[in-house]
Amino acid sequence: MHKLIDLQHITKAFDQNIVLDDMSLYIRENEFLTLLGPSGCGKTTTLRIIGGFESPDKGQVIFDGTDITSRPPNRRPLNTVFQKYALFPHMNIGENIAFGLRIKNKSRAYIRDKINYALKLVNLDGYEKRMPDSLSGGQQQRIAIARAIVNEPRVLLLDEPLGALDLKLRQDMQYELIRLKNELGITFIYVTHDQEEALTMSDTIVVMNQGYIQQIGTPERIYNEPENAFVADFIGDSNIIGGIMIRDELVEILGTRFPCVDTGFGQNRPVDVVIRPEDVELTSPQQGILQGIVSHVIFKGVHYEMEVMASGFEWLVQSTKMFSVGTQVGLYVEPFNIQIMNKPTSEDEEAIGVNE
Repeated sequence: MHKLIDLQHITKAFDQNIVLDDMSLYIRENEFLTLLGPSGCGKTTTLRIIGGFESPDKGQVIFDGTDITSRPPNRRPLNTVFQKYALFPHMNIGENIAFGLRIKNKSRAYIRDKINYALKLVNLDGYEKRMPDSLSGGQQQRIAIARAIVNEPRVLLLDEPLGALDLKLRQDMQYELIRLKNELGITFIYVTHDQEEALTMSDTIVVMNQGYIQQIGTPERIYNEPENAFVADFIGDSNIIGGIMIRDELVEILGTRFPCVDTGFGQNRPVDVVIRPEDVELTSPQQGILQGIVSHVIFKGVHYEMEVMASGFEWLVQSTKMFSVGTQVGLYVEPFNIQIMNKPTSEDEEAIGVNE
């Protein structure tokens, strides 16, 4: 796939506070790339630098081979949709959608066709005469997206656009965005702190923390093979336990040896071990590698979420089979489901992500 946007060694600070530290990242054409991370990790600043709303202190923004670092937002082939929809309250929906086209002096017939096309795309056919305050939050958000789409940008920047919507609407809009991306062939760059949203929609996820990229990969890879404890903890639920890598394919967790599939970590080396809650199998005590007692049970609809105290650690377990509080159980984990990671040796190393 063609490399469309290339961020090269971007550094940005606000009042001595470094928000992005020598960050490099490229985005391919027609990709749905999500910048994911907690508040203050630098994801929105990255989006604003791509959009031209902020200038980097150092580094370059290359768009399709051309340096656009100092180009203003209105001269970049991209459009931004913010969390606050910013629809003009005194204009009807058609006028809102047409705003950018009128500035470009497009003909009335062209504008009319484009309004109809955009409204069809976002499933709001016939809404052009309605006023923004008569629409629900989800409808207003779709109009904001339609307004961006009619300008035919090569890239659509979306800054937490679904954050203000309720859960059901958010899920509906996630599917809408995937459909639009597939139909239009536009590159989407999406900012969110919602891991489920990122896993649902993205081709590629960039996990950020403290101005550094922690990991880049497909949703499946980020979830199943986190490269450090931050990523494992931020994406989904995890049991993260300090362990000792005895040798290749054997790790000691809480004083008990578990076969695993990882190699190359050396011998008798401290490591972090990640085991997802759905990968912990509860058995009879004698069949488990560890033995424990169920201390807490919650029904989550699709599965039960249980806490099991075993070897002094409270394990989080998700299973379709329920074991009641007080039950003695065995814990078994397939070697393939044990993920070994380097243990950071300093706070700086932890921020950067030691496996980069």
